[in-house]
Order: sequence, then C-alpha cells, then structure tokens
Amino acid sequence: MTLMALKPRLEKGLKRLAIEATPQQVDLLIQYLTLLEKWNKVYNLTAIRDPQEMLVKHLLDSLATVPHITGQKLIDVGTGGGLPGIPLAIMFPNKQIDLLDSNSKKTRFLIQAKAELGLTKTRVIYERVENYQPVELYDG
Repeated sequence: MTLMALKPRLEKGLKRLAIEATPQQVDLLIQYLTLLEKWNKVYNLTAIRDPQEMLVKHLLDSLATVPHITGQKLIDVGTGGGLPGIPLAIMFPNKQIDLLDSNSKKTRFLIQAKAELGLTKTRVIYERVENYQPVELYDG
C-alpha cells in the first residue's frame, strides 16, 4: 500500500477523533508520514516500520491531543522523529511549537521535515533538556 493510499484512512481517523483538517493539512500530514517512513530506513527514527501502523500509532495518536491544546507557545521535549510536535505544528500553523531532542540524527531529520513541510513557526532545538534554558517560558 502506498502512503497516498493511506489518505482515506487518515481522513476517517480524523473524523472519528472529531478533528477538522483542511485538505492542505491532510496532504501535509501524509507528506510528513512519507518523510518519516523514508528517513526511518537510514536514521532509525521509530521502531515502527509499517506505514499503516505509523498512521495509527504515530499520526492519529499524536492528533488525538488536538482538542486539548491550548496556549500559543509549546515545546515537544524528546520529540524523536517529531511526534507529536510536527503533526501539531501542521494542525496549528499559527502556534510556535518547538521540537527539542538531543540526538543529532533526529534533529537533522526534523530540520529537513520542517523545511519541506513549510513549518515556519516551528524551531528545532538540538539540546539536552536538562541543559536547555529558554528565554521565554512555554505555555505547554
């Protein structure tokens, strides 16, 4: 099954979660899943290799938090392959969502994903959480 074939399953999952997404957001979520699957082969971003499993266990699980997100400045600590930070950044393009991880391979992937997905309000931070000293505090 190609990743584009997962689009109807993503749309069905979003509907079951009562999450409204624009067609552009759905396309970006599929594009992110495509990047994650591609880079995972080399960078070992996640133990899950099957795109259908990635859709459910990564994308939809991350998106299940959408109704509970408040605040304008959020941080995803130990984001790994960008979960849940990148799906949230896609759903909330006007919020600042920072992605923090101490693994340089994973942050290289995040920088590439951020650029390809056009996530202009998202920052990738390569740092250990215990050493990270933000100038401004986060809302969540």
